[in-house]
Parts: sequence; structure tokens; C-alpha cells
Amino acid sequence: MGYSTEKLSEEKVFKDPVHRYIHVRDRVIWDLIGTKEFQRLRRIRQLGTTFLTFHGAEHSRLNHSLGVYEIVRRIIDDVFAGRPEWNEDQRLLSLCAALLHDLGHGPFSHSFEKVFDLDHEDFTKEIILGDTEVNKVLQKVEPGFPKKVAEVIGKTYEDKLVVSLISSQIDADRMDYLQRDAYFTGVSYGHFDMERILRVMRPREDQVVIKSSGMHAVEDYIMSRYQMYWQVYFHPVTRSAEVILSKILHRAKHLYKQGYRFKQDPVHFYTLFAGKISLADYLKLDEAVMLYYFQQWEDEEDTILSDLCSRFVNRNLFKYIEFQPSKQGMSKLVELNKLFIKAGIDPEYYLVVDSSSDLPYDFYRPGEEEERLPIHLLKSNGDIRELSRESEIVDAISGKRRTDHKLYFPEDFLRDETSKKNIKRQIRKLLELD
Repeated sequence: MGYSTEKLSEEKVFKDPVHRYIHVRDRVIWDLIGTKEFQRLRRIRQLGTTFLTFHGAEHSRLNHSLGVYEIVRRIIDDVFAGRPEWNEDQRLLSLCAALLHDLGHGPFSHSFEKVFDLDHEDFTKEIILGDTEVNKVLQKVEPGFPKKVAEVIGKTYEDKLVVSLISSQIDADRMDYLQRDAYFTGVSYGHFDMERILRVMRPREDQVVIKSSGMHAVEDYIMSRYQMYWQVYFHPVTRSAEVILSKILHRAKHLYKQGYRFKQDPVHFYTLFAGKISLADYLKLDEAVMLYYFQQWEDEEDTILSDLCSRFVNRNLFKYIEFQPSKQGMSKLVELNKLFIKAGIDPEYYLVVDSSSDLPYDFYRPGEEEERLPIHLLKSNGDIRELSRESEIVDAISGKRRTDHKLYFPEDFLRDETSKKNIKRQIRKLLELD
């Protein structure tokens, strides 16, 4: 028996709050779970700064990665097995790609990536293809196997059906994180009938399709996704924490480039600040390391870095108001910038417009930059129909992008009238705080 088909002598089972149990029989999967690069995901939260809004949102990317693996395992072992459209040779590849799809996420992922212009998918592929424990396990399957896994995750693999299992508008990734994030945040929005969706999934040459009898379960899934984005992922308090986090990193990077002497040298950030971080340095960064520095930087002499770190560590977040980037809104922002400077408050760090945008469902439109693989329904007569052509609910939201803008600022600074009293009162009047 070769390594690729080797089974454990006894099935390993992880107890899971979302899927009840996660089952592992394949030696390759068990070995991948044990690698240090995969175990690092225990130290990366799935929802970044959301734990400052929903206190239960402490779950990790390791939780989620195991969940995505389990959904894909159920699809191909319980639903696709034996169907002529499914190539059983792609089974292990699909499972490995599902398990490893988030391997390259950094601490507080999306804020971190924006500040340093990084892409977690690039690091995922680098971990899979580089000198790592994960690569050594995958190489044992066959020499070209790591490249295939990286191609599935990068959405360039030739078998689009395999890619669609973890990267489409109804994939194992989304089905896990919606339910998992709903569970740990305590909200009811992200729940949908996954059991029904799995039962009506069918393999086709280039993607998974859904039997038309399962259309209502898919409608429910799409609406759950819509609600989760606006009630959880784009929550304004979470965004306030993200704004502060990004400003901490910007400030630390700025000070480093200015030659500032930190009391606590940011040795973990040197190559990051210099824009030439190595994979080894990247893998040493996790949220425990970042929070250590934030606590240390509370005592820095630079008042901006010290204040921002104190705000993040002790959850003294920025307040916000609705903001419309109209001509009137922008002129108001310009005026506020001037007043903040007069008040001795640096608007670069303390007056921030943050925008969130989501497209709940769309289909490919010729000429657009990004192709979105639509959800297809399989009719009883064998015809394939795009979802929004059959569902009035999905048609109503299809292609409609919703965007929300907020203006963030430190209200406590503006209420402190020990200095610049009149200017601060002007600011509060413009912000309609009084």
C-alpha cells in the first residue's frame, strides 16, 4: 500500500461544535494536521478583531480549516463517490487543499495584509511549495503533489470541479465559516440547512451543481451569508478595532523608518517594515506575538503609538458616525482635518473613514474583471439553469453591491476640555456629538 492510500489503523475523531465530529482515516491528512505550520493556525483567530465585539469569537483558523476539510470529505465520500462525473483519483488532492486552504493567514489577517501589502494566498502557496514540514508530507505522496495542492488553492488547477469545492459562491469554505462564526459569536443569522445542501450537490465537469429541489436551502444559505456580513463581519465596533490596529502598525512602521529607538525593539517586524519578509519570519508572527508588542508599546515615549496600543489592548475604541463621501461630506472632512490639527490631534491617526462593501451574489458578466462562477441548478429534465433565473429572492439581490461608510474618531479626546476648548467644541458640533 502506498503512502497516498494508507489508512490509519483506527479512525481519529475530533469533537466539533459545528459538525459534531471530524473524521480522519487518511495517513496523509493526519500527518498534515501534525505539522508545525498547520498547528500555528491555533494562534491565529478566525475573526481577527471581532472578539472585541462578540466576546465568544475566540475560535481559530485551525478550527475552521478542520471544518472545511470535513465538509469536503463528506461531499466526496458520501455524495460524489461512485458517480461517473467524479474522478476518485482527485479525492486526496481535494482533502489536502481543503485542509490547507488558509495556511498562509497572518495575525489579524486582513488588517495586517492591507498595511504591509501582503496576500495570504501567496504565503499559503509558499508554505506548501517551500522548505516546510507541510511540503515534506505532500512530497511523500508524489513529487508533483505539492504543486497540485497549491494550484487548487490558487484556482489555477485544471480540474475546475475540484477547485469549486473550496472556491465558489457555494463552497465548503463558506459553508463552514458562516456556521462556525455564527456559533461562536452567538448570533442566529449564519444558520442554514447544510445537510440538505450536501444531499442535493452533484458533480459536473467544471463545478458542483445543485438539484433544483434544493433551491430553497440555497436561498437560505445566501441570505444567511448576507446577514452575517452586515451583522458580524462589517460590525462597526469591529471595524473601529481594525482601524486602530492598522494605525498601530502604520505608526510603528513610520517610527522604524524614521530611526526611532523603541524601548521594546520590534525584532519580529524588522523584515516586515523593510518590505522583504522571509517565509521563516512570517511564520514566527502570530497574534500572541503581536499582542505582546502592543502591551510593551503602551509604555513607549511616542504618545501616538502608546495611546493607540492602549486603546487596542484595553478596548477603548474609537466612536463613529455615518459618513457619506458626497461633495458635502468631503468638504466636512476637510474642515474636520483642519480643526483636528489646530486641536493638536493628528488626523492621520485619529480621523479615519472606513468603508465596507459586499456583493451577496453575482454571476459572470462579460467584460468584467473578475469572473464569478455562478451557482447552477440541475433541473429534473437534466437542464442546467443559473440560480437567479429560477429564484426571485436571489434575483432581487443579484449583482447589487451594498457599501457602508463610517467616520471614526476618539470621542474622549474631543470631550477633554483642559486644552483647545473652543476648537474641540467646533469639532463636536461638526460631528453632531452635542
